[in-house]
Amino acid sequence: MTMTSAEADKILADNFAPWVLELGLSVESLGGDRAVLRLPWSARLAREGGGMSGQALMAAADTATVIAVSSARGGFVPMTTVQQSTSFQRAVTGSDVVVEAVLSKLGRRMAFADITMTEESSGRLAARASTVYALLD
Repeated sequence: MTMTSAEADKILADNFAPWVLELGLSVESLGGDRAVLRLPWSARLAREGGGMSGQALMAAADTATVIAVSSARGGFVPMTTVQQSTSFQRAVTGSDVVVEAVLSKLGRRMAFADITMTEESSGRLAARASTVYALLD
C-alpha cells in the first residue's frame, strides 16, 4: 500500500537534518516505485550568476530517493547513501524544480534509483542523478 503525501511529508520532518528541511521540499505524489518532490525556487539556493546550486539539487535527489524507498517499503526504514552520481544539464533560474525518483531495483539490503530534475516553468530537464542506498533494517 502506497503512503500518502502527508505521511511522506512527516518522514521528511522527522528524519532529515534542519538544513535539508530548509530547502522547502514537499511531496507532490507517490507511487509503488517512485516519489515526486518539489524543490521551490529560492534566491537563498542560488549561486553566483543566479542558477540554483548543484548542492541543493543533489540534496533534493538524495531526499527524493529516501521518500521513494519509504513509499515502496510502506514506511521509513533506516538507510544510508552508498553512491550518488549527478549530471547537470542546464541552469535553473527563477523556477521550482520537480524531482522524480524512480526505483530501478529494491532488494532486501540495497536500493537503486534514477532521478530526474525538471525545471517546472519550461519542462526542460535540468539534471539527472542515480543513487544507491544500503537499507539498514
